[in-house]
Amino acid sequence: MAISDIPPPVFTDRRQTSLVVHRHIRDLIINNVLPPGTRLKQAELARQFGISRAPIREAFRMLQEEGLIDADLNYAAQVRMFDAEGLDQLYGARIALESLGVRISTGRLDENDNATAHAALSRMRWCRESGDMESWAQAHRDFHSACMSKVVNPVARTVRSYAERSERYVRLYQRWFPESFTTADREHEQILSAVLGTDPDVSAELIANHLARTARAVLSRLAPDSRFPAVEEAVTIFALRDPSGTVVRPQ
Repeated sequence: MAISDIPPPVFTDRRQTSLVVHRHIRDLIINNVLPPGTRLKQAELARQFGISRAPIREAFRMLQEEGLIDADLNYAAQVRMFDAEGLDQLYGARIALESLGVRISTGRLDENDNATAHAALSRMRWCRESGDMESWAQAHRDFHSACMSKVVNPVARTVRSYAERSERYVRLYQRWFPESFTTADREHEQILSAVLGTDPDVSAELIANHLARTARAVLSRLAPDSRFPAVEEAVTIFALRDPSGTVVRPQ
């Protein structure tokens, strides 16, 4: 896509210009409107959006921190290529921390957490049916956060950061495997039921396998002949059974 074809964002508060630009470009990258390898130049984007370079530069900084672009010293950037090894390590770290967070939170959710999680499930279904994937992504983040609501910062903030970095691959997974929504709905319900229960081992295993399913599917497309160990190592930490179904840790 040429820079001139990128639709400008809507600015309602000029004090938030950098954040609006960041979110706008981020959404275009995550939705593959700006595919890997797309060149982005500060000056051209500033002209296209009708703003100065300063908010573009700040947006580039945030996008680079999220691993979505590679910026250079010439005020240009490139949408980062999909990285199988990076995906494996990102999901390995997310599985380890989020499974621990869900384990800590099991049996401890209060009424507000419960209501937030159930509302997020309902919003995800509605957004999927209406095709509003941006709102679906927010509801999805809210659901996962509610299920580990008893984890304090900075750990909770780190997990949220991993989740946001994962969104590009989640969207890729949904495009490649559209039938995955049905499986995800069922798994989300199982996870919430377990977190509202009393067995943290079950909760942790469910969330670990839920996250690993996305990573494995995307890795199978990005690098079908390679082996990436981080996801499998992380899942093993919380497994109640091995791949053959044999119990390795009593419930």
